[in-house]
Amino acid sequence: MHQLARASTVLIVLIAVVLGLGVGVGVGVGGTAGAHAAPEPERGPEPQVAVIGTGGTIAGVAKSRVSFQNYESGQLPVSRLVDDLRPEVNRLADVRTRQFGNKDSNDYSVPEYRRLTAAVDDALRTNDAVVVTTGTDTMEEFAYWLDLTVRSDKPVVLTGAMRPWTVIGSDGPANLYNAIHLAASGRTTCFGTVVMLNDQIQAARDVRKADALRLDAFTSGSSGELGVVDQNHIRLDRAPARVRECGKPGWQTPFDLDRLARRPLPKVEIAYSYQGAGPEAVKAFADAGAAGIVTAGTGAGGLSPAMTEARADAVKDGVLFASASRTGSGAVYDPDVRGVVGAQDLTPQKARLLLTLSLAKTHNEDRIQRWFTTLGPERLVR
Repeated sequence: MHQLARASTVLIVLIAVVLGLGVGVGVGVGGTAGAHAAPEPERGPEPQVAVIGTGGTIAGVAKSRVSFQNYESGQLPVSRLVDDLRPEVNRLADVRTRQFGNKDSNDYSVPEYRRLTAAVDDALRTNDAVVVTTGTDTMEEFAYWLDLTVRSDKPVVLTGAMRPWTVIGSDGPANLYNAIHLAASGRTTCFGTVVMLNDQIQAARDVRKADALRLDAFTSGSSGELGVVDQNHIRLDRAPARVRECGKPGWQTPFDLDRLARRPLPKVEIAYSYQGAGPEAVKAFADAGAAGIVTAGTGAGGLSPAMTEARADAVKDGVLFASASRTGSGAVYDPDVRGVVGAQDLTPQKARLLLTLSLAKTHNEDRIQRWFTTLGPERLVR
């Protein structure tokens, strides 16, 4: 019986060899059963990903392991965060780190934003992608600024956390790991800047923080998320419209910071409207030298009578206004009022960034209105 079984095994192996199947049966025949197995495929070069740390909750240290909301942000270096993910993250990419800063996202200024753009573009010259860790409070502004100013079309992914790194159940490690995974995949090439939090991939232009404390704090409103990271799988359901111009000169925005004058960027403020709002905010901003003011209006950009009058006076003094909505959804189109451009569906805080960059380049109202219209979802000619 033993000889019959051995003969059967030899017959199976011989058939496999003749057919070119190259399979191993698990029983050696003269030590040659695995000789015809296909060689292991060679791995390509590992993608190089730079992780730039700016601080925020993700780098925070809590008072205890259950102090989910009592902590000091910006305490841990980004190198420590990445090292805590090794060796697993080593299977995704060759990851290098750079510490740009380590503080609350609210503490950064526009000149520092300018330097961050330079740091990201510099890193993209020698790396395949960049991940930026930052605080969530102004993450949507960090992301949109980079989306408007970074010149490279390589992946730029922002991530952070709603809970500090040192507490039980922190979302930081998973968010950073998934952000590196997404960046290393190259799947968001030509997407501009994206945000990766809570397994969700969001476009910089659309994303906004919609909850102060929950882990699913970010949303893209009616536009919807771009996709998700599900462990080893990256699913993209849509892409920003600028992808259509990938590889073309039109992919880049007009805001090349290297070509803008080195003088300080123009001062742009936000005035919030509400029932019976007075003129004081608009007047004060104009008197303080604001070149532009974004109004966060009711509904489709509505202002109180007092604010409307103050706006008209400021326009006479050369201040340009962008009319946005405080609702968080919907669009404000060109209001056909001299000195006022429609902010489309940008939130007031993002409209401020676009107006700042626009005024740094030109004071032509028609041109600026065109940028507000075409640097959005439609991405039409400039």
